[in-house]
Amino acid sequence: MASHEVLLAFVEAATQGSFSAAARKLGRSQSTISAAVASLEIDLNLALFDRSSRKPGLTPAGRVMLQRAEDILAASSRLEMTARQLSQGVEAKLTVALSDTYQSDRFEASLSAFEQRYPDLELECLIAECDDLVSLVQSGRAQIAFAEMQDSYPPDLVSSTVDERTEIALFVSPTHPLARLDYVDQDVLQQHRELRLATIINPYESRAKGRVWSAPSYLMLLEMAQGGFGWAPLPRWLVERFGPGTLQELVVRGWPKTVSVDALWSRLNPPGPAGSWLLGKMLE
Repeated sequence: MASHEVLLAFVEAATQGSFSAAARKLGRSQSTISAAVASLEIDLNLALFDRSSRKPGLTPAGRVMLQRAEDILAASSRLEMTARQLSQGVEAKLTVALSDTYQSDRFEASLSAFEQRYPDLELECLIAECDDLVSLVQSGRAQIAFAEMQDSYPPDLVSSTVDERTEIALFVSPTHPLARLDYVDQDVLQQHRELRLATIINPYESRAKGRVWSAPSYLMLLEMAQGGFGWAPLPRWLVERFGPGTLQELVVRGWPKTVSVDALWSRLNPPGPAGSWLLGKMLE
């Protein structure tokens, strides 16, 4: 297999238009570049340059091999960068857990910059809510979480409130009996099934009057509400994106509610360099 230096000499000779220009670019002698290209041609048993004129140009085979050589050099560069990052302590994988209450344009924009900075790092995104998010960070399953703000957190977690906020309102299917009412009071609301968020790690015990169905995610509650099975508190952005025209907002005293979001991470096992970089972008 051709060495990195030989492939680089070939690519530069092809892109610079001459062996002498490639030599100046790489800080080598022209004879060194010529010898490297000749060696590659022998190894491949292909003529890469047409030397019949004063200015050698790529042969058809040379044009094909140029693309392959550029691909190999790019892969080699990524390999070296990844090895350098890992040797400096950059984590091989980052898991971020998010609540559906958190609809962040900043997060989506930050992913583009993150991908450019850490192109070979594995990124995993999980969706969970409340206590499930806390558990994911405490157990080390996730390094960072964005959760609906709680009054307090376990002492081993660090929290910081992000700028973005969301609104949660009550929704039903347009075919639901409550959809015919201009205003819904609490007594009437409790006469119909509630579709309630219940985390997996710590299910919320029902204390409400009437019937209750529960699920661990807002998206599942949204689908239940679309099916006409009851009323549900849902993030407005989620309804606008996944349920436009299929759900109707109820007018209820005290609703909608504004929800703040906290970033969470472990005090005992804080995020590595990549996670810290992403967290810093989200808290700017």
